[in-house]
Amino acid sequence: MNEQDSIKSEEVEKLFKRLNHDAESSGYHLNPDIDFTKDLIKGLIVNEKRYGYWVCPCRLASGKKSEDLDIICPCDYRDEDLNEYGTCYCALYVSKKFFDVIQEIKPIPERRLQIEKKKKIEAKLQKEKYSLQIPVWRCKVCGYLCGRYNPPEICPICKAKKERFERFL
Repeated sequence: MNEQDSIKSEEVEKLFKRLNHDAESSGYHLNPDIDFTKDLIKGLIVNEKRYGYWVCPCRLASGKKSEDLDIICPCDYRDEDLNEYGTCYCALYVSKKFFDVIQEIKPIPERRLQIEKKKKIEAKLQKEKYSLQIPVWRCKVCGYLCGRYNPPEICPICKAKKERFERFL
């Protein structure tokens, strides 16, 4: 018996309802293929039990939360993928257009390495250009920006936790 087989259907249903409510209240949609979506949710539950956090079930995790923050569901790449392809990398989240008119899921290129390189370059440029008295923090999930000495405990927009913030400026 594999790890996914040991997940109780009540546990999957409870998380499905929670994720669906959170998604819909934030303007997002879960994949309308319920069986597919619940399989992904089982993967999130397995990863939470394995690592202690909801790492994307379609990506390899390091097991170190600090290294996996960008792929904790919802991952940092969700919005770009939804805008460009209609689904996120694992297809748990879909765009309104995809949700309204179910389409074939197409392969999505892995953005993780490309974006990490881009972030390093941008960070270097930002440090050279700006020297602010108060740091600016960016939520890596929704892009919310705030100027304060420390990031907020919870993002007021998407409810992501403090560790999902990065110093922007």
